[in-house]
Amino acid sequence: MGRFLGITRAAAASPSPLCGGRAAAAFAAGLLSAAPALAAGDASSCAEGITMIRDALALNPHESALPKLRKALRVAEREQKEGEFDECLDAVADARKVLGR
Repeated sequence: MGRFLGITRAAAASPSPLCGGRAAAAFAAGLLSAAPALAAGDASSCAEGITMIRDALALNPHESALPKLRKALRVAEREQKEGEFDECLDAVADARKVLGR
């Protein structure tokens, strides 16, 4: 009865180095330090997507695509102003679907 799932009592009694607060703090710090870089990438992708939609509208797309592209542009520009870049990228993705890209 000294073993449970291949772990001795001594090993089970000692805390894992990954279970402590230091590991969680290091993980959180890593996420926080990556957040500005991710946001900057999303911001530039959002701006590029808005430019892509404007260019597509300038090429006089098919009439069935026109309202969807206008809506995607309106939503993307609004979300860009609000700083909601993930939602901006969703609108850009919708425009790409309409354009078949």
